[in-house]
Amino acid sequence: MKYENSLTSNKVQCTLCPRNCTLGDGQRGFCYVRQNINGKIKLTTYGYTTGLAIDPVEKKPLYHFYPGSKVLSFGTIGCNLGCKFCQNYTTTKAKIDPTLLQKASPIEIATMAKKYGCKSVAFTYNDPVIFFEYAIDTAKECKKLGIKTIAVTAGYINPEPREKFFKYIDAVNIDLKAFSNDFYKRNSLVTFPPILDTIKYVNKKTNCHLELTTLIIEGENDSETELKNEFNWIKNELGENIPLHLSAFFPCYKFENHKPTSPQRLIKSYNFAKEAGLNYVYTGNLHHEKTSTTYCKNCKKELIIRNQYIIKSYNLDYDGKCKFCGTKCDGLF
Repeated sequence: MKYENSLTSNKVQCTLCPRNCTLGDGQRGFCYVRQNINGKIKLTTYGYTTGLAIDPVEKKPLYHFYPGSKVLSFGTIGCNLGCKFCQNYTTTKAKIDPTLLQKASPIEIATMAKKYGCKSVAFTYNDPVIFFEYAIDTAKECKKLGIKTIAVTAGYINPEPREKFFKYIDAVNIDLKAFSNDFYKRNSLVTFPPILDTIKYVNKKTNCHLELTTLIIEGENDSETELKNEFNWIKNELGENIPLHLSAFFPCYKFENHKPTSPQRLIKSYNFAKEAGLNYVYTGNLHHEKTSTTYCKNCKKELIIRNQYIIKSYNLDYDGKCKFCGTKCDGLF
């Protein structure tokens, strides 16, 4: 499970993600947490977390993966993207000694999830791609106890480790941060194609439940043309039944001078997605019942009415079918 190439006696290339960082002895990768120690790549955050929390699964956000269930969430520090607008920058950009963090072994995390009645464990807060070994070992322990696993990721990972990673994941929310290579290069310091490749791979080559999130940043990734291109790509490449979350941006990190996403802009983006033919579209960080509700793709009646993360009404039978017309709602219920 070592994704590295030895180059010289003291240099090694990390091949986990498309950055393919070349590291001299003692050097850390762009992600900060993968380090060349004596010619081998070591994950310095293995067994350390920034904390654990019990969340509703809707907070990940996942709306079609056992709605209403509890999930034990955890993450570490670092990231292999350089997003100037990062909403979790206090952990993803932290340059601290990982051993100062809270300890939690894979077995302890799985056991804790079982003890507190959590349906799933989520690798979140920072991208689990960079704590690859820790996430996979935790997923293996979860499987032993009947606990599902969730990854919240930007999807920036090389093909070989990607296959290994998603083998152990039951559900994923992938951040589709924009639909422009220029945006990704300027604002996330990565290229766009590997993200799309990961999304298509998960959708077509795995049994992993997939949902997508786009953070709407006014003036950056919200032009009508770009949004419609994204929504049409989702429908044509992935299908109209992939849940899509459109979230509001709040000024932070290097985007402190940008204005927060207005409710009007978020709802307009929602309407574009619905007009493109996507069946399951949601707005995040916005208290708006209509755009947080799951509708039947056949009869259009309300299936799951939400008040933020709270389910107010549930109109699916035990098999996930609409109580009004019997049509199966896409997802796991």
